[in-house]
Amino acid sequence: MFIYQDFCLKPYTTFGIAVEASRYVAITSLKDLQELYAGDELSKKLVMVLGGGSNILFTQRYEGLILACQILGKEILKETDDEILIKVGGGEHWPSFVNEMVKKGYGGIENLSLIPGKVGAAPIQNIGAYGVEVKEVFESLEAFELKTGKIKKFTKIECEFGYRSSIFKTTDKGKYFITHVTFRLSKKPKLNLSYAPLKEAFAGRNENEISIKEVSEAVIQIRNSKLPDPDQLKNAGSFFKNPVVVEKTAQKLKESYPNIPVYPQSDGKVKLAAGWLIEQCGWKGKKVGAAGVHDKQALVIVNYGDASGEEILALANDIRKSVQKQFGIKLEPEVNII
Repeated sequence: MFIYQDFCLKPYTTFGIAVEASRYVAITSLKDLQELYAGDELSKKLVMVLGGGSNILFTQRYEGLILACQILGKEILKETDDEILIKVGGGEHWPSFVNEMVKKGYGGIENLSLIPGKVGAAPIQNIGAYGVEVKEVFESLEAFELKTGKIKKFTKIECEFGYRSSIFKTTDKGKYFITHVTFRLSKKPKLNLSYAPLKEAFAGRNENEISIKEVSEAVIQIRNSKLPDPDQLKNAGSFFKNPVVVEKTAQKLKESYPNIPVYPQSDGKVKLAAGWLIEQCGWKGKKVGAAGVHDKQALVIVNYGDASGEEILALANDIRKSVQKQFGIKLEPEVNII
């Protein structure tokens, strides 16, 4: 284990921002964390855990220690005729993990194919796509508490999952390093084809004849058609959360904008499409210097060249202001801004 000084983060975030971290270390095992704790390296004021760098925007040099999660490994803890319980290292590549499970016929995460990032970040963000959230297959996780050096196990209830959120983004933000996540996957999966793009993809098909592999392939095709590959065009995926409003607000907006997409939720509230709101404000495909809004998906802010984090944040703030002014809706970033 080696702690790097003045480490360039550009290759380690999907936004490709040229910023440095004061100190950087790759964590490949629990032992690494324990050694850092014993050496008093984790008691410093600024310590950050970095996964795949796919959901973060650095706007300035990070004057602290970055712990890069690279803990690998998969272990089946329990298996029955109906399901498996599998424990996965937090540093495993999420798309590769999903692909492997789909190939083996273990269902539940096929709708989450191709989401960038690492396994350890999945519960932090409660990642979701096409009608499925990771909390639906989540069993538990193990995390190292940075200030005490203790290992704690979190159940689903203790994670306090919400829309693109968990306790690790709210009250316990920055307190833990997630080392392993355990998922409960099904050998007899029930497909979720509730989202319009998937309904269209399998129109006329008997659901009982559709495999999770086909669903995964459809999701990948849909994502590739709408979202830019970070390796080709630097971005962090959806920059904003889809806002959730009370039904009365949604009805009022529907009266003024009959074509506005609305998605009723189980709690009686209504989810709005942030991308649609942004597009109506004229941002889709617009460039401001080296930053801009993707021409196929207005939810995605992209770095067309050497945009700084400050430039991307300024663009995001201008988008938020225009949506607030036109619709009275406050957009919240999905991306972590440092």
